[in-house]
Amino acid sequence: MNTNVSRSHIEVQGIAVEVVRKDIKNFYIAVHPPDGRVRASAPLTFDDTAVRMAVISRLGWIRRQQAAFTKQDRQSQREFLTGESHYFAGRRYRLDVVEQDAPPTVWRPNNTKIALCVRPGSDRNTREAVLHRWYRQYLRSQLPPLLEKWEPKLDVSVNEVRIKKMKTLWGSCNVDAKRIWLNLELAKKPSSCLVYILVHEMVHLLEREHNDRFRALMDGFLPQWRTYRDTLNRAPLAHEDWGY
Repeated sequence: MNTNVSRSHIEVQGIAVEVVRKDIKNFYIAVHPPDGRVRASAPLTFDDTAVRMAVISRLGWIRRQQAAFTKQDRQSQREFLTGESHYFAGRRYRLDVVEQDAPPTVWRPNNTKIALCVRPGSDRNTREAVLHRWYRQYLRSQLPPLLEKWEPKLDVSVNEVRIKKMKTLWGSCNVDAKRIWLNLELAKKPSSCLVYILVHEMVHLLEREHNDRFRALMDGFLPQWRTYRDTLNRAPLAHEDWGY
């Protein structure tokens, strides 16, 4: 693991920028949803002045990206009540809460509704937990065929894929353990988004950094990855927002 990394923050014309200096050759900048957070990756030789000038040269692009995120649809706080809109696999559904003395379960009676069966008197957190368990089961069901397809393509082996709620990332990879984490929120997004994030993390087994080699590998294995990334960034955001 590369420990020669430093982090700092600067402000450029009213825009807060997180600066990560590490052993790379080129300067990179990214604007992350949902709120347009700006992160710059700079070579160790770049001082604050060099970083500031590089950011200034990209201000127009940064502001356009931030404006696009501002226009992005957002869901209000969900209470898990009948009539609410909830997303699954890229589509919006109307939630139908059914109270009955039976084990909690979730199903789709048609292409417009998600039925959530809970015991009478179940509170919001219980209903949320039941629906999230269903989301988790869905993601779990998608992983075996995806790994079977992509492991030989990349010539890598993934030891484990885990799923959890994450507030700042769609996925992460522990390269040494060959363990990938996926954000539970991916269950709400189109299937192409899951493919993009899984392949993205698998490519980190070949290249740890988001550098030119990483992008070249992504281009080779998943040429449409930028389209998938844009789809993910355009998808409606939850009240608690995630970014990548």
